[in-house]
Amino acid sequence: MQDEKNGIPIRTVKSFLSKIPSVFSGSDIVQWLLKNLCIEDQVEALHLGTLMAAHGYFFPISDHVLTLKDDGTFYRFQTPYFWPSNCWEPENTDYAVYLCKRTMQNKARLELADYEAESLARLQRAFARKWEFIFMQAEAQAKVDKKRDKIERKILDSQERAFWDVHRPVPGCVNTTEVDIKKSSRMKNPHKTRKSVYGLQNDIRSHSPTHTPAPEAKQPTEEELREQVTPDRIGRVFEFNKEPGQTRVRRWGFGIDEVLKDPVGREQFLKFLESEFSSENLRFWLAVQELKRRPIREVPTRVQEIWEEFLAPGAPSAINVDSKSYDKTTQNIKDPGRYAFEDAQEHIYKLMKSDSYSRFIRSSAYQELLQAKKKVKYLKQFDVQS
Repeated sequence: MQDEKNGIPIRTVKSFLSKIPSVFSGSDIVQWLLKNLCIEDQVEALHLGTLMAAHGYFFPISDHVLTLKDDGTFYRFQTPYFWPSNCWEPENTDYAVYLCKRTMQNKARLELADYEAESLARLQRAFARKWEFIFMQAEAQAKVDKKRDKIERKILDSQERAFWDVHRPVPGCVNTTEVDIKKSSRMKNPHKTRKSVYGLQNDIRSHSPTHTPAPEAKQPTEEELREQVTPDRIGRVFEFNKEPGQTRVRRWGFGIDEVLKDPVGREQFLKFLESEFSSENLRFWLAVQELKRRPIREVPTRVQEIWEEFLAPGAPSAINVDSKSYDKTTQNIKDPGRYAFEDAQEHIYKLMKSDSYSRFIRSSAYQELLQAKKKVKYLKQFDVQS
């Protein structure tokens, strides 16, 4: 696929005032698979490409859900160094270095997501005695990265983040590292040792005061950690990253899809609807989305629960759907499947898009979030500089 002559054409595209280097589209991948692997069914080609994306051989540059779309969405190849076929099992210390390094780079695109910020706090507690060394490693790597060419740094940043999207995926996404690709490798090489992404495994042991494992100390509280960690700006930056950044909040104003795909956006939208006593539409939409990810054995029971909560006569959280969608859904639940509520969900989506979403964007709650993020951005800049 990366062959210069017969592979997928890689190009640099212009986006507003910037350039996006080394990318190709999802439709390019699908067409290449159809042409070169003798696949006749476009759906089969898309499925194969999605499996490759889920394992991290290429990744979307606009989000962190590793799937393939047969459209103009841009993707980038993963560097062979990070290929999952190398059967790496990165350590939590590697992940701690990566998250630390991200907090040092004052750029919106590198801002920690909520689940990453929570992971950082958890790792701070777990590696309290080694945290200073982890921080030093992250700081050294950040300095090296700053010396790289801007375009090269942008590509490497995206590839490194894609690696962690595979090994520490976004909550709700499938963890492909749990499948048999590693297990089969270990069976063939039972004595193969774990490999550290950043070469930290031996370094941390050599910087420990003794090679004899010490008994685990009582884990400090988060408040105690802020006093112990040196330098303490990591703790302060982490506190800021619990909240969505200004760029992230502004994206919610681009359309309802930006709100629904962002966990924090969904939470804020739900709070707004609850304040208006009209949260049932979003709760129904979220319940149907969650249904689609359920194991098939759990689907019939969950379908009945959703029906009784939102659509059955006298439902406690009744939603308002048109008669056509209601009749279709009534028929679907007789043979319950993951997509039994598809028509009703689409109707509710259109209602939210045309009504409640526009009110949310105009609301004082959303405007206050925008203004608050400006203050947070200034404080983060001041803290990193100090």
